[in-house]
Amino acid sequence: QVQLVESGGGSVQAGGSLRLSCAATGLTIAPYAMAWFRQAPGKEREFVGGISRNSHTIFNSAFVKGRFTIFRDNAKNTVYLQMTSLKFEDTAHYYCAVSLGNGDMVSTIRSDYDYWGQGTQVTVSS
Repeated sequence: QVQLVESGGGSVQAGGSLRLSCAATGLTIAPYAMAWFRQAPGKEREFVGGISRNSHTIFNSAFVKGRFTIFRDNAKNTVYLQMTSLKFEDTAHYYCAVSLGNGDMVSTIRSDYDYWGQGTQVTVSS
């Protein structure tokens, strides 16, 4: 059974940083692309960023603007989202996901991802 478990969320003041982790069990993530999405109350779940199997990363240019990085540790079967310069607008529930498709490509589309974690809450106070 594949499980993705996110951790590292919490409350932080604007300008602060958080590192989210996504640990996978039941699946070796090395061949696959992984992604982070987020969902704020009353809004659609949106793509934050993703990482290919070769650690090529892409981000949602609408709001990330160099503030976030994603990296993976295949030995730990874990992907990370490092967030800096957090803003109130970053407040959301953050989810990681894995795509069993082409690991060289990172999709921004929710339906391209096969497994999802339960998410972790990030709250940024202004």
